[in-house]
Amino acid sequence: MSTAQRVRFDFSGLQVLVTGGSNGIGHGIARAFAAAGASVIVTGRRVTAAEYDTDLSAFEYRTLELTDGGAIESLALSLPALDVLVNNAGANLPGGKSEYLPEVFEESVQVNLFGTYRLSAACRDKLAHSRLDGGASVVNLASMASYFGITAVPGYGAAKAAIVQMTKTLAVAWATDHIRVNAVAPGLIRSNMTARIQNLPEYTRKDFERMPMARWGTPQDIAPVVLFLSSPAARYITGQTLAVDGGYSIT
Repeated sequence: MSTAQRVRFDFSGLQVLVTGGSNGIGHGIARAFAAAGASVIVTGRRVTAAEYDTDLSAFEYRTLELTDGGAIESLALSLPALDVLVNNAGANLPGGKSEYLPEVFEESVQVNLFGTYRLSAACRDKLAHSRLDGGASVVNLASMASYFGITAVPGYGAAKAAIVQMTKTLAVAWATDHIRVNAVAPGLIRSNMTARIQNLPEYTRKDFERMPMARWGTPQDIAPVVLFLSSPAARYITGQTLAVDGGYSIT
């Protein structure tokens, strides 16, 4: 019996926005919310949903560049309502360039941190009007790079570390608006972002030697955690970052 069959959530009649929901972890999260009855909007960088290999027919698709402040504001204004915002979209090594170049470092931080904050702030009023039991939710995607020095991606790591702190700050600031703000920090997950190292054991050997569960995670390992944090079952949880990492961070 699958996890989805054992644990069920009901988001019927609720509006959910998942950035970067066109593939990988974001797509897994979006599918789980749709299966739980939510109306789900996903964003991606391509012009139409048809340009993706993944099936996006269950969602409303919107094009969004997280470096475009005007587009972020326009998206937020266009939403009729919002109960859950999942800030999943992100990238490292933008354009394949080294994040040790100052301009590339800044681009990575802009996508992974500034864009997340801009969208959260733009959606705040609509989230504050949610009638979701326990309040609306923002769930940010952090990373093991939030906690450990990963030398290949200094900009990405800096941004993801800031996501953890921003999650705490917004949780405090927005509690009176009945908005809970939490984050999930995935470990090694099979996704487009990790595709180039999945078949290169020399790059991951030490990670798996350290990790008690010693396996790759999947988007299906992350999605139920996001749904839990967004649900009334987590109504007394805010400001937390939950590691979903096979135990990597505890050894």
